Amino acid sequence: MSLHFSVLASGSTGNAFYVGTDKHSLLVDAGLSGKQLELLFNQIERDIKNLSGILVTHEHSDHIKGLGVLARKYKLPIYANEKTWRAMESNIGEIPLDQKFIFNMGTVKTFGNIDVESFGVSHDAAEPMFYVFHHDHKKVVLITDTGYVSDRMKGTIKNADAFIFESNHDVSMLQMGHYPWSIKRRILSDVGHVCNEDAALAMTDVIGDRTKRIYLAHLSKDNNMKDLARMSVKQTLESKGYVVGEQFDLFDTDPKIPTKLAYV
Repeated sequence: MSLHFSVLASGSTGNAFYVGTDKHSLLVDAGLSGKQLELLFNQIERDIKNLSGILVTHEHSDHIKGLGVLARKYKLPIYANEKTWRAMESNIGEIPLDQKFIFNMGTVKTFGNIDVESFGVSHDAAEPMFYVFHHDHKKVVLITDTGYVSDRMKGTIKNADAFIFESNHDVSMLQMGHYPWSIKRRILSDVGHVCNEDAALAMTDVIGDRTKRIYLAHLSKDNNMKDLARMSVKQTLESKGYVVGEQFDLFDTDPKIPTKLAYV
């Protein structure tokens, strides 16, 4: 069985991502309740007990809400960098020492037949990092929660078979919305979130010949809409000469409904 994945949940209310092969599987983030995560796993017909571990991107609650509960119930190892561990420990409850592991930024860890490469992003967290998954010459990239996509990030994620890519907000919706200016400024900053147009521009630098699937992720429930995100990204990509629907496909993600298992 090839590398496969599902965006279990994505958005400002909670995030979780499943990736696996025939022999090993991983969960990235557990930003929903333990019960919700169990339901999501049932919907994609996968068993939490079979996970090789949980990888953490950063300590914000929409990424770790159910982490402690899930890890303790299923005795799952947790992997995060040291600064993230320090930032989140008080919020996830006691984790047995033999379930706590360090995964440093800019390194590669191997879980059976999946190689996982970590890379830093620009977000207002202790040491936020995301992941590239490699198996049998296939590559899947997960990148959300970043204020911008640097050349360094682009070099790491370039030419993946599939991207799960942040498309957080529409700038006009955000500026005209009800959020206090301090929150608007934070979202628009270099340590906030990527807007639809900037996401698409970054994509034009990393899409390659092997890229077939792009998932628009971490949409704001107040400052974006699926149709708007897809239209904005599609228009920008096509203005740069890409043919969406022929060279690759765009997919939605949802805060409550997992995407169908995709194989690359």
